[in-house]
Amino acid sequence: MTRSGPNELRERITILGDVNSASFVPWIRRHADKLGLSQDFLHAGAERIELEVAGPVELIDMLEMGCSLGPIDVWVDEIQRRIVDPISTPKSERHPT
Repeated sequence: MTRSGPNELRERITILGDVNSASFVPWIRRHADKLGLSQDFLHAGAERIELEVAGPVELIDMLEMGCSLGPIDVWVDEIQRRIVDPISTPKSERHPT
């Protein structure tokens, strides 16, 4: 990301359910790209997908909503989110989580 604002974060998102990662991961990538979010997949399995996304909070919220509805061949039971890094906060002001 080239610029960051006060509402931009890096979050870890864990998606649990019957997630069929073979089709869901490319689906998530496309939607995150459309929203302008950077993403890094940490785990992709049949029951869990874990990724880190970075961008404005509102757009991360939109990605979460899209993932909760997902493609037709996916069943999402739960989505967990955890802030990894407040991107716009100077390093000297960050607090460990």
